[in-house]
Amino acid sequence: MSASAAARRPYESLGFWAFIVLMLALTGLFVGLGVWQVQRLAWKEALIAEVDSRMTAAPYVLPPPDHWEFVHLDELGYRPVTVTGSYVPDKTVLVFTSLSDAKGKYSGPGYWVMVPLDAGGGFAFINRGFVPQASAPAFANGGPLPQGPQTVTGIGIAPEEAGAFTPGPDRAKRVEWVRDPARLASLDGISGTVLGLTIDAPATAPGALPQGAFEQVVSRAKALDMDEVRKQIDSQEDKGAAASG
Repeated sequence: MSASAAARRPYESLGFWAFIVLMLALTGLFVGLGVWQVQRLAWKEALIAEVDSRMTAAPYVLPPPDHWEFVHLDELGYRPVTVTGSYVPDKTVLVFTSLSDAKGKYSGPGYWVMVPLDAGGGFAFINRGFVPQASAPAFANGGPLPQGPQTVTGIGIAPEEAGAFTPGPDRAKRVEWVRDPARLASLDGISGTVLGLTIDAPATAPGALPQGAFEQVVSRAKALDMDEVRKQIDSQEDKGAAASG
């Protein structure tokens, strides 16, 4: 076969078919990415709707602590929860965090102010909200708090999981790194019944400290980064399925 005849039949060359295969593979890849993006958008919208539905549900009134073991905590993540008890300010724990998308005046590195509420036979940790690092000393004992029995309604938040590189607690300063009721209770020396959720208290006046954790829940739930919400909801539902299985 002459060189001119071969030139007229490029489809017979290996390079031609390699190019075709590459183009088909790229087309399939882009189609797959497009489908994935559409599915991810649908998942996000469904997850936001799920969180919105939970957060607007009627508050669940916790029974006395001796009945907490019968409460289905998997159903209370991102749902209003009501508990009655008295604050124990001298056992406040500050949990380090950093707000990058705050729905308030303050952001950056700081702390969640976690104050245990003595519900009479058990404790629930109330997240009063966020304070910047510079303001932390003023809230080492919870900041200004009402005395005596209080009824608190806030948003139930599943425990945060510690990772392989999560530091241990700073016991001298009562500082933790994750909002895990079991770790908070251990740091405080609290024994006995501890609610397996933390409760984000409603926001205080605009610009006041602590800056409401409840607002941060709404921000996280409606942000593009939904992984934390997804993991917490899924992990709680998995625990509920395991418990009922």
